[in-house]
Amino acid sequence: MTQRTLLVLGSKPDPVLPKPSSYDAVACANGSGFSAAQHGLPDPLFTVMSAILGSVDSGKQSVAALAGLRTERLYFSPRPEKPRRGVRKLVRALKTYEMQPFYMKRILRQASYSYVDFVVRPHADYVRMVRELCAGDVGVLGHVERKQPSTGMMTLVIGAAEEGFDRFILSGFSFELTHAYGTNPEIEERGTQVSGHAGTDVALLRHLAARGGAVFTTEPVVAERTDVPLLAE
Repeated sequence: MTQRTLLVLGSKPDPVLPKPSSYDAVACANGSGFSAAQHGLPDPLFTVMSAILGSVDSGKQSVAALAGLRTERLYFSPRPEKPRRGVRKLVRALKTYEMQPFYMKRILRQASYSYVDFVVRPHADYVRMVRELCAGDVGVLGHVERKQPSTGMMTLVIGAAEEGFDRFILSGFSFELTHAYGTNPEIEERGTQVSGHAGTDVALLRHLAARGGAVFTTEPVVAERTDVPLLAE
């Protein structure tokens, strides 16, 4: 059976891009469609967007960078749900108003960002996809319980679980909060440019690298930290 290769593009400035002949389709995470357009890549087959894009300054920056762009499918990645009752449930609902699918659709429409399909799944479905991809590895799942994978890593996971790809090239990743389309305001807010998802992402990629043959990268920093092999030219 012929392998299908997916280029998973992150938002890092100056991504190292593979030859167009080395992949079959492009997938983007959050605002990395900006980089795809800037570098003349095809429109993404699918894009994964975190629910927080409408509620934090860095997310609003990402949406603004996507103005006028498009994707075939858009996967809405919800925040983890915590059980709430009574008044606490109402307070939670008010706080998460800007993290709902209808709000995401609204802000993307305002930015003239278009898609054909808008896919909404429970958070538990995405956790299941990660569990299946890492074959239930307790080390990886321990990281996932503490901090979910980044949207970039969820793009890889969805590519395997939902989109039928079996080989992946990671470009535009650095385990940092940097964006190709401007200074991420979260860096100043947090006092660091290290992503809070870095530990989980590294653990997941190390596991996949140890299994071999499915994941490659064009970014030396990713190869150094995870043992994912650099893509051979």
